[in-house]
Amino acid sequence: MSAEDTADAVDQLTDRRPGTRRPLLGAAVGTFIEFYDFAVYALTVPIVAASFFPPGDAAVALISAFAVYGVAFIVRPLGGVVFGAIGDRFGRRRVLMLVLTLIGVATALIGVLPTYEQVGLLAPLLLVALRVAQGLSAGGEVTSATSFALEHAPGHRRSTWITTVVAMSAVSSIVGLIVVLGLGAALPEAAFAAWGWRIPFLLALPLSLVGLYIRLRTDESPAFERAQRRKALSATPVREALARNGRAVFAAFALAAMSALAFYYLVGYFPTYLQVNAGLSRSDALLSNGVALVGFTACLIVAGSIGDRVGRLPMIRIGACLLVVTSPPAFLLAGSGSVAAAVAGQLLLALALCVFGGGSYAALLEVFPTRTRLSGAALGYNAGYALFGGTAPLLGSVLVTWTGSQYAPGYYLATVALLVLLCTFRLPETKETDIHA
Repeated sequence: MSAEDTADAVDQLTDRRPGTRRPLLGAAVGTFIEFYDFAVYALTVPIVAASFFPPGDAAVALISAFAVYGVAFIVRPLGGVVFGAIGDRFGRRRVLMLVLTLIGVATALIGVLPTYEQVGLLAPLLLVALRVAQGLSAGGEVTSATSFALEHAPGHRRSTWITTVVAMSAVSSIVGLIVVLGLGAALPEAAFAAWGWRIPFLLALPLSLVGLYIRLRTDESPAFERAQRRKALSATPVREALARNGRAVFAAFALAAMSALAFYYLVGYFPTYLQVNAGLSRSDALLSNGVALVGFTACLIVAGSIGDRVGRLPMIRIGACLLVVTSPPAFLLAGSGSVAAAVAGQLLLALALCVFGGGSYAALLEVFPTRTRLSGAALGYNAGYALFGGTAPLLGSVLVTWTGSQYAPGYYLATVALLVLLCTFRLPETKETDIHA
């Protein structure tokens, strides 16, 4: 019997039946915690600006706080390279443990940082350092978690499983919103601004411990184990992904750029936009955003199941078209000053993004083989999120200031959607791809 025949026999005897839900839970719980940590920063940006930056010019402090928010996205590609290579060489599960530990510690430390009033310029420098740690973690988390879910999922449910994991990013934003709103209601405004805002950050540590426990109880990806038995792992997955899968890396970049811009407008920019530009109170802005995120969560999983039936490309192209058409009206509605209109505008954007995500989140992983999946997807995905997701809140504020139009971010989003739509005509259909190759 040849070595290849032996490997085939071992595969048949040891491969676990796909579809058990523990790997899905293990992937989803980490994504929940990762994005909870990002969400509480976005939800407390006005207080972060006042606490960590020089007083005097509120607009400059706000833009500075958004710039620090974007720092985590700038370093995400580096995190993707480092953790992606670890995942392709040593296993998905190992990366999932490492990144969850890093994000929990970094976020909890933000909750105990001294303010600008206490230590001067050291305060924003420490904040930037911890945001860098969060960014490195995020660079490895998302593609590792979604790849882990993809490689465990039944073949006809891959998009559903992946969109379930991604939906946890919105659920975590909802939970972060509830925590911030609840504390804001329970505490006097001065107390919340002085110390109450720290509590959501400190909660990251116990949440991470729960996530680590769940991930410890999950098995390694069957696709990785098969490649390991066959000695088919890459010694240099990052280099190989760039050399052999360059077109796939670009496809992942384009799909991620669209998702990142729309998603971080929704979770990272709208809570502040509604307060500063639409004149809503903090509670009304956060509540309306929460309603939109609930809609996004439910509809994204439904869109993923539709993507499993009709394919990835129809969902991607229809979603991109919807984003072209609906982005300016979404900002028009959200900026009108009415709570109901704010909900409607955000829901309009969320639903269009769900349709796009029903195909894109699976496709950007399925275009890669097992041996370079984490590295290749992380390169494209994190570059897209760094350039378009991390800059979304900052660029949104700058566009409004420069143009004098509070609807300018919507036109920018529509333009990006149109460019991504054109790129999809070079994208293959991946619904029937053998992901174990």
